[in-house]
Amino acid sequence: MNIYKSSAELKGLSKDQLFGHYGAVTGAVFLVASVTLFVTYLPSMLITARNIPELIIYYMISFLVSLLTGILASGEAYLYLKLICGQPISAGDVFYGFKSYPDKAILLQFVLSSLTYICSAPALVFYYLYLTTYRTVYILLMSIAFVIGMAILVVISLMLSQVFYLLQDFPQYSAKELMKMSCQVMKGHKGRLFYLSISFLPLYLLGIFSFFIAYLWLVPYSNTVMTNFYMDLMKNRANTRQQENAQRL
Repeated sequence: MNIYKSSAELKGLSKDQLFGHYGAVTGAVFLVASVTLFVTYLPSMLITARNIPELIIYYMISFLVSLLTGILASGEAYLYLKLICGQPISAGDVFYGFKSYPDKAILLQFVLSSLTYICSAPALVFYYLYLTTYRTVYILLMSIAFVIGMAILVVISLMLSQVFYLLQDFPQYSAKELMKMSCQVMKGHKGRLFYLSISFLPLYLLGIFSFFIAYLWLVPYSNTVMTNFYMDLMKNRANTRQQENAQRL
């Protein structure tokens, strides 16, 4: 019988693991935030998006540069896996993805970014129809499309949430195999991860009042908890296989 750690246990374990390592993880947060901000604002620096053709080009550029965040996500997974396994870490570990299977990280991010754009596209279409016609019915349609799109996106994101961790543990797998495996390990655990994720929402909201300074502690904390969630899944998965093999014998 598998026994999964509760949210409280995962958080307590993460606090212990972070002790003495805040210098490295806060440095990593600063590096990732700096690169992400640059990547996010790069499209607006290149094009103004004042009309439909420019808007299309703007989103195409945004999509392409967003693929770089997959490499950083791979590096972050590497850093936090090292942390919870008791290995020495440094802020520079977040760039590990640039030298270890960056093609797979980009492909994984391509899928994730594509799903995000697909789910948000209907709401954006209704929004721009409203801007050109000022018909209030488009506001209603935009709201409905947004809620449905986000609900679908949340479920898919939960299913694929483990891909970058799996990339570190199973680098020999293809991107398609990593996504399939993520869906498999998350079967029956999407609700647990959703609850765990929203449990950080009050802290993130409070962090705004610190002018985001608290995020230097909060982001590493939540990332470590998510990494421990992954490790808990994989340990129980291994136990299940051992039990199945023992029964066959």
